[in-house]
Amino acid sequence: MSSKVTAVSARKKTPHLPNHIAIIMDGNGRWAQQRGLPRLEGHGAGAENLRSVIKYFGRLGLKYLTLYGFSTENWKRPQEEIDGLLNLMQEALDKETLKLHKNGIRIRHLGRLGELSPGLQQTINKAVELTKDNTGMTFSLALNYGGRVEILDAVRKIIAEGVPPQKINEQLFDSYLYTAGLPAVDLVIRTAGELRISNFLIWQAAYSEYYFAEVFWPDFDSKEIDKALLAYSRRRRRFGAL
Repeated sequence: MSSKVTAVSARKKTPHLPNHIAIIMDGNGRWAQQRGLPRLEGHGAGAENLRSVIKYFGRLGLKYLTLYGFSTENWKRPQEEIDGLLNLMQEALDKETLKLHKNGIRIRHLGRLGELSPGLQQTINKAVELTKDNTGMTFSLALNYGGRVEILDAVRKIIAEGVPPQKINEQLFDSYLYTAGLPAVDLVIRTAGELRISNFLIWQAAYSEYYFAEVFWPDFDSKEIDKALLAYSRRRRRFGAL
């Protein structure tokens, strides 16, 4: 059975396919090491796969896709790997933004922009500005992102603006997060067999379903996406109810 047929089958099984999917792209380094390659080669393969995954989700009609590209904790890695990974991200955005724009995809950045290199900041800002009025899929790239940092930044903004405590509720707090305006995450996918969320969207994914794929990110293809969607379609989301 083709991956396209599998995806269609998953859609027919339930009217409640995800509106918002978030993915922790893990395993680039191990993918490279298994092949006797430098870790940066794995990040390059991961960047190539990012294009394929966005394209496939766009064909499926997904409305919101968020990908975890670089965490606030990733700064602890060797500087050479950090520079290489972020350069790959910048090159991918430079190369793909116009294509994404022509396909009606809106690009958003999640995270602390000011700590990235000036060149990467410029690339991100150009992509966001160019695509801001698009009405197709919203693709959010989390670069220099951490869930705890995001919550702390939101708290600081609320305090700085002098918001009265009695006016603070979940809806208001949500509007101060990096993801303001985005819906809650329905499905979180993590590749490479790791069973943790690594400080990713800890507010937005409070009631998400989770799916852990065994394959490394460069091998997370349309067939693996279909498997995740099929697993999601078989679940019943209760949101605390019986």
